[in-house]
Formats: sequence, C-alpha cells, structure tokens
Amino acid sequence: MKKFNIRKVLDGLTAVSSSASSPQTGNRENDIIPETLQSEHFQLCKTLRHGFPYQPSSMAFDPVQKILAIGTQNGALRLFGRAGVECYCQHESASAVIQLQFLVNEGALVSALADDSIHLWNLRQKLPAILHSLKFNRERITFCHLPFQSKWLYVGTERGNIHIVNVESFTLSGYVIMWNKAIELSSKTHPGPVVHISDNPMDEGKLLIGFECGIVVLWDLKSKKADYRYNYDEAIHSVAWHHEGKQFVCSHSDGTLTTWNVRVPAKPAQIITPHGKQPKDGKKPEPCKPILKVEYKTTRAGDPFMILSGGLSYDTVGRRACLTVMHGKSTAVLEMDYPIVDFLTLCETPYPNDFQEPYSVVVLLEKDLVVIDLAQIGYPIFENPYPLSIHESPVTCCEYFADCPAEVIPALYSVGSRQKRQGFSKKEWPISGGNWGQGTLSFTEIIITGHADGSIKFWDASALMLQVLYKLKTAKVFEKPRCKEEKSSTDIVDEDPFAIQILSWCPESRVLCVAGVSAHVIVYRFSKQEVTTEVVQLLEVRMQCELNEVESPEDGGEQVSAVSTPGTSSSPLSSLPQSHPSTSSNNSSDGLRDNVPCLKVRSSPLKQSPGYQVELVIQLVWVSGEPPQPITSLAVNSAYGLVVLGNGNGLAVVDYLQKTLLLNVSTAELYGSTDPHHRQPRSPRKTRHPSAGLCDGNDSSAAPEERCKSPTSDSVAPVGSGSPCNFDEDSKQNFLDKVKSKSRLISKTVVNDFAKISRKISMIGDQKDDARDSSFSRSRSSSVTSIDRESREVISSFLFCDSLSKKSEMMAVPSLWFGTSLGSMLAIALTVPSTTEQRMQQPVGIAFCGCVVRLKGAILRMAQLDACGALLPHVCESWYEPNAPEEERERTRKRRPTSPPSSQENQDCQYAVVCSEKQAKVVALPSQNCIYEHNITETSFVLRADVVMMTAGVCIACFCANGHIMTLSLPSLRPLLDINYLPLTDMRIARTFCFSNQGQALYLTSPTEIQRLTYSQETCDNLQEMLGELFTPVETPEAPNRGFFKGLFGGGAQSLDREDLFGELTAGKASRSLAQHIPGPGGMEGMKGAASGVVGELARARIALDERGQKLGELDERTAAMMASADSFSKRAHDMMLKYKDKKWYQL
Repeated sequence: MKKFNIRKVLDGLTAVSSSASSPQTGNRENDIIPETLQSEHFQLCKTLRHGFPYQPSSMAFDPVQKILAIGTQNGALRLFGRAGVECYCQHESASAVIQLQFLVNEGALVSALADDSIHLWNLRQKLPAILHSLKFNRERITFCHLPFQSKWLYVGTERGNIHIVNVESFTLSGYVIMWNKAIELSSKTHPGPVVHISDNPMDEGKLLIGFECGIVVLWDLKSKKADYRYNYDEAIHSVAWHHEGKQFVCSHSDGTLTTWNVRVPAKPAQIITPHGKQPKDGKKPEPCKPILKVEYKTTRAGDPFMILSGGLSYDTVGRRACLTVMHGKSTAVLEMDYPIVDFLTLCETPYPNDFQEPYSVVVLLEKDLVVIDLAQIGYPIFENPYPLSIHESPVTCCEYFADCPAEVIPALYSVGSRQKRQGFSKKEWPISGGNWGQGTLSFTEIIITGHADGSIKFWDASALMLQVLYKLKTAKVFEKPRCKEEKSSTDIVDEDPFAIQILSWCPESRVLCVAGVSAHVIVYRFSKQEVTTEVVQLLEVRMQCELNEVESPEDGGEQVSAVSTPGTSSSPLSSLPQSHPSTSSNNSSDGLRDNVPCLKVRSSPLKQSPGYQVELVIQLVWVSGEPPQPITSLAVNSAYGLVVLGNGNGLAVVDYLQKTLLLNVSTAELYGSTDPHHRQPRSPRKTRHPSAGLCDGNDSSAAPEERCKSPTSDSVAPVGSGSPCNFDEDSKQNFLDKVKSKSRLISKTVVNDFAKISRKISMIGDQKDDARDSSFSRSRSSSVTSIDRESREVISSFLFCDSLSKKSEMMAVPSLWFGTSLGSMLAIALTVPSTTEQRMQQPVGIAFCGCVVRLKGAILRMAQLDACGALLPHVCESWYEPNAPEEERERTRKRRPTSPPSSQENQDCQYAVVCSEKQAKVVALPSQNCIYEHNITETSFVLRADVVMMTAGVCIACFCANGHIMTLSLPSLRPLLDINYLPLTDMRIARTFCFSNQGQALYLTSPTEIQRLTYSQETCDNLQEMLGELFTPVETPEAPNRGFFKGLFGGGAQSLDREDLFGELTAGKASRSLAQHIPGPGGMEGMKGAASGVVGELARARIALDERGQKLGELDERTAAMMASADSFSKRAHDMMLKYKDKKWYQL
C-alpha cells in the first residue's frame, strides 16, 4: 500500500498544477536525501533593464547632477548616469511621455504624458517613485516649462491657454494666461496650441509664448498683459533665447530661422534658410523641410553656436537625418543613422542669463544615442559606455551563464578590446552623475546574444552591469552575393540567411557551437593567436525527410520498456556526407535540387583574428527538391569532441575533431520494433517504410540485425564516418532514385512566406510550437488545438553525460541523452578512445540504449544528479591553446575530472531529471524506476525549463506560457515558488527567456531591451545595496556676477517673487474641474527627499526655525510654571512650619 504523505499534498495545494509530486513505486533511496532548498529561499523581483529605450519620445538633462532621462512612447522612463548607473521606471498608464523637466539639482523630475497628466518623480531613492500626479480633465497638454530654481511649472495646452502648477504641492494656481488675452486683436483666428514657453533670461517677469500658427507673445506676468507680439507667416516649431535676453530665434515649418529683437516686433531682424538654395535674383529661397528644433548657445571667447535638426532641402530624397551645427561662418552637417527624436546641448552653466559655453550635444535617435563633442575640430562623437547596441541587429536567441570560470571574462575582453572602433573623442563621457552600488555578487555572469545578421555578442553581466566583451561574425565563413540577382536558388529564407538560431557554449573549454536558419552549424574554438585558414573544413549531411505522420499512443505519459532494439542503421553511410571542397552542385535530371546546401562556404583563405576561430562547418543539404528542416536542438561536448544536432527529420552526431559524421538517423528509426507511436501515411503521399530501408537499397522489412549490431549486445560496435566504401555505384544510384521518386517538391514560396512571418527570428520557436501543439492535441484547450498543424516527432533537447543508461550497466559510460517532442527520452552509449592519439585515429563507438522514460509534452531539459542529490557537472575539457605546438597543447590539455559512479547490484546511484512541457520526472539509474513525478501544468505548457544551482541546493526553474514562474525542488519535485509574473504576449519572450544559476534569469522585453530578474531571496535582500544611486549631494554653481556697473546702474537679471504672484492669496484657487490631484505612492518621506535644492532647503530651514522657536517657547512656559510651583510649595511649607513651631508633640 502506498504511503500517504500529507506534506506533499499541502505543498501541492500552493502550486498552479493540479497534482503534487508523488513518489512512485520502486527504489526509495532518494527518500533519505536531505533537501536544503525551502520556499523562503525564493522571491521574484526585477533587477535591471539594459539596452536602448524602445521607441523613445523625449529627453531631459540635469546639468548639475549630470543625469540623463529618456521617456518612451509606452510610458517608460530610463535614467542614465555614469557607466553602470542606470534605472528603469514605468508610468501606470503606459501613455507616451511627451516632455521631461528636471528640478535641477533637487533630485526630482517632472514628466508630462500624452494622456494629459503630469507626474513628479522622486530620484533621491534608488528605485524612483511618483510623489504627485495631476490629471487635466478639460484641456490637452502640449508643452511644459520649469524655470531654473523655480517651483512653478508652466503648462501650455492645445487650446492655447497656460496654467501654472506648484510642483511642491502639485496644485493649480488661480493665475491663468488665456489665449484670447495673449493675442487680442493681432489674429482673427485661434492661434493654435502652445508650442513653446520660456522666460526671458534677464527678466523672470517676462514670459515668451509661442503659438503654432506663427504668433509669439512676450507676456508681462505682473501686469497680466502682452508687451509685444511677433507675427510670421509660417508655423513655429521651437524658440531659443540669446542669454542676454535681447534676441530670440524661431524655427519654422518652411526650413527658415527668424531672429527677432525683443523691442522690434514689426519684422524679424534676420531670416535665413540654412539648407535652402539662395536665388541670384534676390527672391525668397525655395522652401525646405521643417526645422523641428533650434538651440542658440553663446560662448565667452568666440562666436555663438546655433544647432538645429531638420531643415533639409526637399530635393535631398533618401538622405539620412542630419544635425546642423552653425558656428560663426562654418556650417557642419552631421548625418545620423536613424531619425532624430530630440537633442540637447550640454553647457557649463545651468544659469540661462550667463554665457552658456556649450561643450557637447546629446542626440536622441530612434534607435541610438549619440553624444557629439563640440570642443574638438570635426565634432567627433564620444564612445558610448552604455550597453545600447543590443539591437544593432535584431536579437534572435539568447543564453545566460552565471557562475562561469573567472578567467573567461578577461580572455574575452582581451580579444574584444582589439575590435573597438577608433576616432572617438578623447574626453570623458559627459553624462557622469550618480554613484555605483556598494554590494556586489560573488559570481561572474555572461550573456550571449545571437543576431539576425549572423553576429554573436558576448556580454559581461556581472555585478548588475552589462558591457560588451567580444563580437563574432559568423557570416564571414560564407560567400556573400553581391546583389539580389546573384542570390542562390537554394536559399530557404529571403532575409537574413545567416541568422543565429541556437547557441551551445562550454565555458570551461570555450568551445562554441551555433546553428543558423539556413540549416547550418558552425563549431568554433577559442584561440589567442591569429591564423589564416586556407580551406574551411566542411561536412555536408543528408538528412532524409520524415515520411510519416505520428500519433502519440493513448498511454503517452506512461513508461515504456527501458531497452529497445531500434530498427535503424547506426552507419552514417546513408547520409552520403560530403567533404570539402564540396562536390554538391548536383541537380537531378528532373530539375530538383539535390545534395546542395543552402549557403556556399567561402573558397578563399580566411584570416581569423584572435578570438573564436572556425573549426568545422556542418550543412544540411537539400534532398530531392526538399529543403532541409530547421535545426531544433544542438549540443556540443569538448570532452568527447562531439556535436549533435536534431530537427524534424532526425538527429546527426558529428566528430568535430576527426571532421566525420558518426550517426545520421531519422526519428522514425529511433525506436525500432518497439515504436510506441502509431505512424500514419502523410497525405497525399503513399504509405512508406522507414527511410532506413533506403540505406542499402534493399527492402525495408529486413531485420534490424542485418543492418547493424544490436545496441543491447555486450560489445559496442564502433561506427566510422568515412566515404561510402561499402556501397557500390549502383547501390548509390538506386538509393538516390528511390528517394527522388518518393519525395515531393515543397514550394519555396511557402518557406519564404514563413520566413517573412517569423521576421528574422529563429525558426526554432515555431518548430517547437509545431511539435508542442501536435504532441498535446488531446490535452489542450480548444483555443490551441484549433490551429491545425502538421504532426511529426522532432528532436527537442540533448545532454552529454557519463551515465548508467542501461539497466545492466555497473559503471557510468559516456552517453548522449536526447528528448523528442512527443515526450520520449532516449539514450545512446558512446565509446570514446581514452588517449589523445587514439582519439584522433579511432572512431567513436555508438550504441542505442533505447527509451529511458516517457513524459507528456516535448522534452525541454535533462540533467543528472548523483546519489546525494547534487547536480553532476557536465563533462568537459579545460581550455587549451588550439594553435600551440603539440607538446605544449598536450601539457595543458586536461579533461575535467569526474567521479564515475559504480552501481552495485539492485542499487541506484544516479538520478535523471527530465522536464517536459507538462511534467517533470526523476528517474533512478540504472534501474530506470520513476521515483518522483510532478504535473507542472494542465491548462498551459512550459516554454523554458532549466535545472539550476542555487546557493543552498538544486532546483528546476520553469516559465509557463500563462506567465507563471515556478521552481521545483530536487529530487522530490516539491513546488517552492509559483508566481504569475508575465503572460506570454510576444514570441520574443518565449524565444529569449532563460534561467541561470544562482537564481538569475532574463528575457528580451522589447526589440532593444533585456530585462533581468532574480528569483533568489538572497539577491532580493541585497538588491538595494547593489543598485546605483542617481542623486548625489552636489552644490549648485554660484550665480553669475552682475558686475559693478550693472549693479550700480541696473541691467542685470531681474528676479520675480512668483510665490506672491501665483500664490493662493493673490491668484486665488483654480477650478476643481480643471485637473484632479492624485497622491503618488512615494509617500511623505519621498516628498521630503524631493523638496531639496534652494527652494526646498529654505522651506525646510523655515520650518525648522519655526519648530525650534515653538519648542523654545514651550520650554520657557514650562520653566515659568515650574518656578511658580516651586514658589507656591516654598510658601506653603513656610506657613506650615510657623503653624506648628511652638506646639508640643502631644498637641498635634
């Protein structure tokens, strides 16, 4: 009778799955394995967001704190300081941020959104929070202006009115500038929205208001009337003051700049068209594109700078966006790679009434951030220290490695530093605010991203920072067509044929293996020496197309026989592998493409710089007009020297040391006579026998023993990969004819359409979706099963390990585990020659061990535990210099030591952990008894699963399509964490989500940004210390000296008591229906933190003085009361003494 375990039942109630982990019948050794991981070790929280802000819309800069803020169209805020100091915030409404305004040197930021709300952010805390919000109900916000060292925010609206907001209390003032009073009779029509507001640098009482129609008004705040009105025929986009307050410049929609003298409103003092052609007859120049923004900055020692965006001539069709810098008589036109969103000129002083002394320009582009040095000749750009180049080419796949060997990052940095561009400005990065966090993580982290152009980037992600280490371009291996007309007809994708699909990396040996969308695999070795490869090693693999549909048996989740005899040939001869130079330019007589790869490997010598260098290129070829299937799984092992790849047709094992093909087998042949699936003929094809029967041209009904040795026999037959020496020419021709006659042409148009829909993403996601949907057509909801997909078994995962894959084994042997989309986990035993010399001469032996366990859903992850429940490290080889002399190479070449377990009779000493889209199982080895089983989800499916190491133990981390992130203990599979984090709204998330050791995870949250998160309680507890600080105490620079004569005769800057003008006593209260005040979650403490700077300090000082005076007054009153009480007590005591002075004791 099965023992009832109430603890597991209670644990299961907390999980989203329908059933808890339940021990199965069999060996129970793992019952005594202690598990140190508990629920309190887990907590989920976001850590940092890296990359370029997606769809930026606005920008602001604090010139004292030197902090840059960028707003986006989805309501996000990204704040940048010095390298490594970044912060991400999000508005709840997710509306576009139309404008940002810093409270300079006060640790606060005002944001205006497209939903007509303004918000005050407190930046004095590591995680900024909103202190106040104000939602306008009747008017649309178009422009905001916050003067330096002022607490009154001017808000312009679409109706042409201007409202004034107190940023300390976020209340509206009763002072309103109405559009009709501003323009009066100067225009017969409505002037349009307010597009500009600014105060005169030398007179705070004069406010310059720009209306869209072309009218500019200089408003006197005290007298509440317009002093001057300036009219121009063209619409206004921006206005900029000269620092002396006597002139201002307007940019217009016809590409002109008008300069106005303040006291001469009749006509502009100057009209120029920077990019217009000047006619000889003196006529008006031809109109140009609108000048969207202009800034006018003065210098003490030279000519002023006039910087503008836009304004190009209309005949410059196809020309990229430009930033124009006009300095004196010189005009520099700086072309940008993307359209300009906004730009800001950084100046030495924050005071608008002093010489500005500009030193750089920050240009915000749609997909980049550029900072230009104005102080150097040629205006060079600064080298950007932020990780903003993630999207340089669209990210197609991503892998995350935590707790890597410490020497890997310096090695990658040393070779990556040689790739840096030259010609940058020699000055330091001007955005230098904030401080780094104090706490650090004790382990190294590396992120690898694969991109659509075939490039691969290695990133150092340690200590909550991100910087690029090294970039690898895989497209260099192939010939590139010079034009579209030269594109090969064998391409299976129209765009990005070199896109990276899957990455497999061994940090210890630094061996890298990548698979691309054109059904190619490249093996790289890391070297510190430069080499020139005369001929790139190429191996072509012919994987026969799957002929039959597959139906999963009714008992799909049950365990099948542990040992099976597959009806397959373990000989690779059926693949007809090609060797380089390629002889695969074959087209069959009927015009079908056959034995040709999708890409052509370059034939010229390849110069390879220090870093990752090509070891071998593997290409799947066309088979009788059918393109190769996308590669769905990939693994590399440095200790065995093997690479294995799988797709919908089968799997292939390649020896990358000997450059030979060891095994090429179809999925239909994996099970042999014990195939658990009901395979039906695929319409419109006729019923076929497994393709293994085509290997030797004989009937496929031949016994498996005639084709290969039984994998269950005691001896393991070595399998070579040489030329097809056992075949005669007739057999080969018969084989080809049979394949051609029984294949049908797949339309290339369908493939191309599929590639366009996937939009530069790896086909692996859709291929896994295909397998996922087909394997669970019975158990899924109707919304998923309504998509009718083709059903076939796909190889979904691999694992190299030293294991006891057979019941009869007593010692662990090198093995390859692989999982399929129909839930089968099978094993292959490998015989690897022991010495290096033998390894290079003798072939690796291969024998099938059959199916070990079956689960519901596609197998996603497999791992191995020892008898104590600890995760067995993957077998690998330590790195050595591949280009070093043989003697030195042998001296440094070491295989990572492992302790192969030995099994006594009837005793298990290993555990296989297998996780699929629906289930997780722990199987004891070598008995192959299922010890624990857990149904992860019934209504959804797992997108990503990883077996990860935490500080306190090992667990399985899962991310489901319904947004749940879960962790399960090992080996008992107890649910430890289950949080509804993020619903799957984009395939990008499913394609890039990955877990790593020490409770780290990440995914691509937008096409340009990586979101990192942690599910470790320890990291969450230390997160505040590790995060950087945006606000640092800095003294505001002194105001400019007015000079003796200006102080004596006037002419200096005139201040304004805005409190007296806009306060409630003078201006009254604003209408309550105009805007709604919403207190933010920042609280009072945050508000006190934001109320800093001059205004805040004075207010706090005044409050402190009042409180001190009040306390002193209370103290005086208490002292006086105590003195009066003492006098009263003394008097009463004296009276009592006199009363009883002359009386005897008996008279009392």
